[in-house]
Amino acid sequence: MRLGVVVFPGSNCDRDCVHVLRHVLGRDVVELWHGDPAIEGVDAVVLPGGFAYGDYLRAGAVAATSPIMPAVRAFAASGGPVLGICNGFQVLLEAGMLPGAMLRNHVLKFQCKPVHIRVESTRTPFTHGLREGQVLRMPIAHGEGNYFAPDPLLATIQESEQVAFRYCDAHGRVVSEANPNGSLNNIAGVCSPQGNVLGLMPHPERASEEVLGSTDGRMLFESLVAWLESRRAVVVG
Repeated sequence: MRLGVVVFPGSNCDRDCVHVLRHVLGRDVVELWHGDPAIEGVDAVVLPGGFAYGDYLRAGAVAATSPIMPAVRAFAASGGPVLGICNGFQVLLEAGMLPGAMLRNHVLKFQCKPVHIRVESTRTPFTHGLREGQVLRMPIAHGEGNYFAPDPLLATIQESEQVAFRYCDAHGRVVSEANPNGSLNNIAGVCSPQGNVLGLMPHPERASEEVLGSTDGRMLFESLVAWLESRRAVVVG
């Protein structure tokens, strides 16, 4: 099993993702440079947080045109798991790999704090090991995390069970007070129709060790590893 982490100019969470996957989970990890036009020999791809290309134009807009992105699209189209975290989520939205868009936080300020999110779907490789309604605690750090989709698209997203996470309070109640950025319907993460591409604004890599105050984020990575191992067992069998 080999996991890839894309590195864009301006990424600042790529090393955190590599650390968790390599040293916490003990997996083989390769760093994928944004300028490389091919992805080979990886079983999953992670687009990390940060400020890819300085977030010029819009967050993730320039990175979405990076030379590596056609290969990421092809990998996802073949069923490969792709995870976008914070800025990585924004890149996936700008690349058209996930539905919707990101607006500035409704308070027009950068938000950096722990939040609670509720698992809404277990149909992705990153959530299949969790349970619907489970509450996770992990931090956010963004200025453009206000998720938006026009009404017809939002209806499709919800009918297709593409909402993966919602902001909630510690008891799992989806209330406006728990929404840190004004995100539509408290949406904190969405997935592709097939479920193999997932984007979320909170940072699971920053909640993967006890010393960081929470290990809830590690469950997403552990879920991915278990999903990949189960698929490999079926192929071998």
